[in-house]
Amino acid sequence: MSVVSNKLAASPTLKPHKSADMFSKLVTLSPRFLLALLILPVIGGLISVLLPAFGYAPVLEHTTLGLHGFTMLMQTPGLTHMGMLSVGSGLISTLLAFIITLMILATFFNSPWLNRIQRLLSPILVIPHAAAAIAVGFLIAPSGMISRLVSPWFSGWELAPNGMFPHDAFGISIILGLTLKELPFLLLMALGVLAQPELGKKLRQQHKVALNLGYCPMTAFFKVVLPSLYPLLRLPILAVLAYASASVEMPLILGPNTPPTLAVAIMHWFNDVDLNLRIKASAGALLQLVLTGGLLALWLGGEKTIKALFSDLLTNGEREYGGVYWQKITTVLTVFVIGFILLSLIGLIMWSVAGFWRFPAALPDQLTLLHFKSALMQMQSPLFNTLAIGLVTTLFAIIITLLCLESEQLSAKPMSRFTSLIIYLPLLVPSIAFLFGLVWLQQLVNNQAAFFNVVFTHLLFVLPYVFLSLASSYRRLDPRFAHVAASLGATPCKVFLQVKLPQLFAPILIAAALGLAISFGQYLPTLLAGGGRIATITTEAVTLANGASRRTSAVYAIMQMALPLIGFILAWVLPKYFFKSAHR
Repeated sequence: MSVVSNKLAASPTLKPHKSADMFSKLVTLSPRFLLALLILPVIGGLISVLLPAFGYAPVLEHTTLGLHGFTMLMQTPGLTHMGMLSVGSGLISTLLAFIITLMILATFFNSPWLNRIQRLLSPILVIPHAAAAIAVGFLIAPSGMISRLVSPWFSGWELAPNGMFPHDAFGISIILGLTLKELPFLLLMALGVLAQPELGKKLRQQHKVALNLGYCPMTAFFKVVLPSLYPLLRLPILAVLAYASASVEMPLILGPNTPPTLAVAIMHWFNDVDLNLRIKASAGALLQLVLTGGLLALWLGGEKTIKALFSDLLTNGEREYGGVYWQKITTVLTVFVIGFILLSLIGLIMWSVAGFWRFPAALPDQLTLLHFKSALMQMQSPLFNTLAIGLVTTLFAIIITLLCLESEQLSAKPMSRFTSLIIYLPLLVPSIAFLFGLVWLQQLVNNQAAFFNVVFTHLLFVLPYVFLSLASSYRRLDPRFAHVAASLGATPCKVFLQVKLPQLFAPILIAAALGLAISFGQYLPTLLAGGGRIATITTEAVTLANGASRRTSAVYAIMQMALPLIGFILAWVLPKYFFKSAHR
């Protein structure tokens, strides 16, 4: 068997059945369908927001092109501050998350502590942005956990002080929340790159050689590892930057209200009862697109500037830049970040079960499950919508992804760089820019199918993550099994369903859990595409965070975290259970 397999493995690439069946045709067309699915809504959405921005909106009886929308936008009080707030919070938070990621990697590279940090920060990925913002808000509020822990023995506060956080005018709370949320993502993306067998082995060997030559560990990382690592991190960083500059959930919960960030203001204008404000919102969406595009260009320009200014440092032979001190600073910073995140989560849990809790007591006087009982009775419909939208969206995303990857194997052609870039398109274009246009189109086509409109918009954000999650596992499949099955007369469809998919059971479940987590956390797509008629746990949590009791908000935030966590636990347990049963 092994001899036959080796011969078959050495044979030319597996070809589809001569008389191409329906499955083969479907597989062949799937990459084009993927491109159309990602390009058309984004481009269509941008065009549809472009026309109203220049005054053409027949639905509102505006049929003359002009600059009326931009005139209204420019007359908005505080517009410059809104733009600066969006740009500043997006750039600073991304820069901080990137720098801390590099410092952690440089300090703990080739150390067992790196895996421990990874295990501690990985669960943060399943926490939606809205839930993370609520947790951070509870921690830094004047009567939050930090104030309680230092009062009155250190601060002398017997009553909650008049603090500036959250909702500070400078966006510091937004920067803090975005940095803590995006740091684990960038760190895990970097570790994913280093986990590639050949590249990871090569970089570790080069790092060891540098250490043997007398380089400080941090200097060795920056001079040997980073030049090869950074190009593979560029797209995730740009995706984080684009999201941070135009996010809505975190600024809505942590940011100032007068004025808010530009993205939040656009959302308010679009949802205003005065429909004429949609012209202004469309102009604002274009401004947001320009600002985010400028930030991306600034980052790419900064790359080239740094490369030109500091490239000589890579070869100057200097082996030490105060690495010992930087390692100590990084260790303290890592402990602070992990401690801050853990304290935020502990505070969130405490508020969800707190009865009477006076300031400055560090613990509630009594614990109760009453908030969970009352919230669970009210969240049946949002919970059903969350699960239904997530399941349908994720199922579609997995099917499309598997067909595209199967097409890649059948055609023996790797995916083009253009297609690989397009997969990131919905993540690189500010969602608030093209979603407005997409909603215009959806309302023209079918205004009543709110559920399917929401599913479609969720699919745009779920599909890239599912594809990235499944691609590496699918491409690493041992081709000999498929070749043997095909040589025994199995059709491509049978090989796909009965040979390949069983081997991908665990990766498919992980991709499904990731897709569900992404769908569960979508706020703006649900709000806009659903037209306010589809309530989910996330939309309710964001609404409650801006006015309801902390206890109810905490319960909704915990539900937001619990749903993705259950998905990942099932993805981890089910393969072990089924494979164990199969061996009996």
